[in-house]
Amino acid sequence: MQRKEFIKQCTGCLGLMVAPALLQSCSGTKYLNAAIEDSDMIVPIDAFADKGNGSFRSYVVLENEILQFPICVYRISADDYKALWMQCTHQGNELQVFGDMLQCPAHGSEFTRTGAVQNGPAYMSLRTFPVTVANDRLKISLK
Repeated sequence: MQRKEFIKQCTGCLGLMVAPALLQSCSGTKYLNAAIEDSDMIVPIDAFADKGNGSFRSYVVLENEILQFPICVYRISADDYKALWMQCTHQGNELQVFGDMLQCPAHGSEFTRTGAVQNGPAYMSLRTFPVTVANDRLKISLK
């Protein structure tokens, strides 16, 4: 096999491996402007519904004008949700969501969907918020 053919084949294989990850990260991060009542952020559970195919989104990103950073809420199961403050614990930059991972664009720190550090330079987990499910709504305590 000649060098040109080898490079063409390797590029094609690499594209096939990378494409699903890119498509997942582009497949629709859902941003919601969530209401705050007292000290709780309120989100309807149907915010996780992916109306296109009858399934559920694995996460939504919540924003509110009084919050400095968004909150990413992961749907672990029908009654288990994780709410994470999207501020990197390394130097305070806003995180980006890529599927089941949050990543800092400044220095590359990565966090799991439970807020644990996966790769540094950050060494502290993300701030989490208690989430309760009641009456088809999530209540995220901001205390």
